[in-house]
Amino acid sequence: MLKEERQSYILRQINLHNRVLSADLSDKLAVSEDTIRRDLNELAENGKVTKVYGGALSKSYQFPFQENEVYARDAKKIIGLKATKLIKPGMTILAGGGTTMLEMAKAFPKNLQCTFFTISPLVALEMAERSHAEVILIGGRLSKSSNVSIGSQVINQLSEIKVDLCLLGTNSLSVEEGLTDSDWEIIQIKKAMLRCSEKIALLSIAEKLNSVQKMKVCSLSNIHYLITDLDPKHESLQKFANQVHVI
Repeated sequence: MLKEERQSYILRQINLHNRVLSADLSDKLAVSEDTIRRDLNELAENGKVTKVYGGALSKSYQFPFQENEVYARDAKKIIGLKATKLIKPGMTILAGGGTTMLEMAKAFPKNLQCTFFTISPLVALEMAERSHAEVILIGGRLSKSSNVSIGSQVINQLSEIKVDLCLLGTNSLSVEEGLTDSDWEIIQIKKAMLRCSEKIALLSIAEKLNSVQKMKVCSLSNIHYLITDLDPKHESLQKFANQVHVI
């Protein structure tokens, strides 16, 4: 694989999953970690990624960011709008973070009355600015890579609430392995969010489907809704539709 092809692959993986590890890329591309580090350094110097210890982060996931830097923003706007259709007056909602969730907050009906918990300061600010919902930020140590609250304090707070609907972003999702991620601390927060929720809705651009990360959050059978940018009857969603309500 040529350097340009390799870097194109790396950039797509970073934009899809928000972060990559050098070791994982080395395995997938069958090249040395030194080669991957050089690629990441070059991409960082060109302003395309943010280099961090052991890997890199997507520029579109860092705050402050420009809207035109958000990967697949049009697709995420579609998903965000679809997600708001699940929310009814008087419901208690719990939301994760990420750029797709921010698009949901921007599309949230202004006059819809509900209680809205979130682990994301950015989503909380967007909701407070644009809606009449009661917004409650669940606080803790801020993850610099994902801009959400993490740690035992967050897990304890989540154990004290019960919500009607959880809106959760997706790193990777497959029929066989379910919801997977690459960040151990984020996984613990997501599991705590699942435990306190009556219904779970996953928000995912179609490009993230049929991909797998190293650590499991939950099986697909634990999910009630899958919201993508595709038509629910799209053939690529058929396997998912056999197990979960696709929107």
